[in-house]
Amino acid sequence: MAKKTNKFDLSKVRNIGIIAHIDAGKTTTTERILYYTGMVHRIGEVHDGAATTDYMEQERERGITITSAAVTASWAGHQINIIDTPGHVDFTAEVQRSLRVLDGGVVVFDGVAGVEPQSETVWRQADQYKVPRICFVNKMDRTGANFQRCVDMIKERVNGNPVKIQIPYGEGDEFAGIIDLLKMELVTYGDDLGTAIERHPIPESHREAAETERAEMIELIIENDEYLTEKYLMEEEITDEELMGALRAATIAGKIQPVLCGSALKNKGVQMMLDRVVDLLPSPLDIPPVVGEDPKTGEELVRHASDDEPLAALVFKIVSDPYGRLAFTRVYSGVLRSGTTVQNTTQGKRERIGRIVRMFADRREDVDEVRAGDIAAIIGLKETFTGETLAAPEAPIVLENITFPEPVIEVAVEPNSKADQDKMGVALRKLAEEDPTFKVEVDDQLGQTKIKGMGELHLEVLVDRMMREYGVEATVGRPRVAYRETITRSTRVDVIFKRQTGGSGQYARVVLEFEPMTDEDRELLKQQDNKKRAGDNELLFVDEIKGGAIPREFIRPTENGIREAMQAGVIAGYPVVNVKARLVDGSYHEVDSSEIAFKIAGSMALKEAVPKAGPAILEPSMKVEVVVPDDYTGAVVGDLSSRRGIIQGMQPRGVGVSTITAQVPLGEMFGYATHLRNITQGRGNFTMVFDKYTIAPDSIAEEVKKGAR
Repeated sequence: MAKKTNKFDLSKVRNIGIIAHIDAGKTTTTERILYYTGMVHRIGEVHDGAATTDYMEQERERGITITSAAVTASWAGHQINIIDTPGHVDFTAEVQRSLRVLDGGVVVFDGVAGVEPQSETVWRQADQYKVPRICFVNKMDRTGANFQRCVDMIKERVNGNPVKIQIPYGEGDEFAGIIDLLKMELVTYGDDLGTAIERHPIPESHREAAETERAEMIELIIENDEYLTEKYLMEEEITDEELMGALRAATIAGKIQPVLCGSALKNKGVQMMLDRVVDLLPSPLDIPPVVGEDPKTGEELVRHASDDEPLAALVFKIVSDPYGRLAFTRVYSGVLRSGTTVQNTTQGKRERIGRIVRMFADRREDVDEVRAGDIAAIIGLKETFTGETLAAPEAPIVLENITFPEPVIEVAVEPNSKADQDKMGVALRKLAEEDPTFKVEVDDQLGQTKIKGMGELHLEVLVDRMMREYGVEATVGRPRVAYRETITRSTRVDVIFKRQTGGSGQYARVVLEFEPMTDEDRELLKQQDNKKRAGDNELLFVDEIKGGAIPREFIRPTENGIREAMQAGVIAGYPVVNVKARLVDGSYHEVDSSEIAFKIAGSMALKEAVPKAGPAILEPSMKVEVVVPDDYTGAVVGDLSSRRGIIQGMQPRGVGVSTITAQVPLGEMFGYATHLRNITQGRGNFTMVFDKYTIAPDSIAEEVKKGAR
């Protein structure tokens, strides 16, 4: 029997993400939250492979988070939907899609390491989606922990505006509790589980420091509130309620980021952090209404977080598991009910809502409905994928999709037997449904399956999942760059396909002019209805047949033949792209011509034209952004130049830190993360996204031809 969802107060809902650099303690923090909110009755540890949210085998072995796990918990009469996100750069898409649907974030920092490279990446992503956040400086019990240094780094490295609302009582081995600057009290713990909370007056030894810090905190908070600034200047008393109200308003507006401290592993500070999540982070009512567009007219539409408005929901993650296909969904307006029919406005298809479940990591609980502002998972959607909108059929709206970077690295996967081949097809389809940055391509010529992803770890984990979860035995090649081929000049071909067998034969003649695609052509391709069909091939096909030289029904097969032939080029068998093909003439036979004959003729035409049209290898060129302290900019610029990189600019970013932007071929970037760490003593951080394909130099093209790259 499904549980009925009670109508609840939206102001008491918090949709938050735990985001941070790898190893800062996100999952450990989430595990403590589950324990203190009564969702688990024993604490699971990441290092023991027993964390609740890291439920995949690969996560438990590597001690890292790979997929975002969604958990619903309750605290102080509030419902908190928590998403524990990955920290590794290869899984940035997981963080990105989570931030798209969250209202607030808890950024966890390592008290010893401070602001690390991936912390900067997730902070920038949170800026992009305007997600208000609080900071939790974790691991204060470790030797070398330095709270003030961490706060300074938030200012310098990510341009944040941190406001300390707590300070540690001792650091490293001497960390014994937390001084709360809002309540001016010392909090210590009387047991190892962190449940026996003891509150004391601040000891004399720390009182002066605490008062100084509180005065600084008040100044930073009231800067954002004119009324309180006036009271402060008039030396009138500011009440705790006024201070908390101003702190909350400034946090939600993204003007400041309150900073807390603790040690999740030692069970200190997590309940106080939960109190502040409830006090300071926004409810769905506090964030601006979601904006979308009418799928028919393109007119802008607004939906407020209200049960009374028409349904608007965004599917932000697909997970295939033994029980069925789960679609994690954020409802922005209206009510999503099981058993009803909704419109997938992105694809223009109807979907029936089967079961709705609340997720508790890998366990679930049935509910009848999900209201505005809430997050849940739907079982039973057949046609809906990540980033697509579900709306009321009578009031369609398309919400802004989530854009993901293109995959840039590929490996060949060979099944070991015929049975494995069938299993592998199913496994790869399901994994590709879950992960928008993972693509599968079958090379008919070589009979090979290639999988593409964001980095070496990304593909390693996906292959591991394919083998374990789906029982596929396969051989995996080494990572390779996804090269392409193109033409550099125009050519004209006149091709006749003729075959005479017993009875009717096959006949088709096509005259085609091939030329490299221009920027205007690409713009035209984008506007064409068939842009989805064009996919990676980037073919602009123009029909210039006059006087019925070729009947209409044979035009599309000719185009399909060209597309098929573009799957494998003449230099090294890579797909051919950036081609404009104009069908200018041809002829047919009343009896012997057929669709298949024209398809073969189109295919023959491309194969004949490419060698004549100056074929060239294209390599993926990446937009690389390296954030480094100024002391290392010379070394980094020199290194990028040696990798055939074109430096596009340098911008100061914070105190003593610069961002170097460059365009670098992907083939030169393997192993760059390790190399950058070495030349910057671990302080350099980079992000890399696909920019465009550029013609490779002859020396590189020769290596690609020989299969040396």
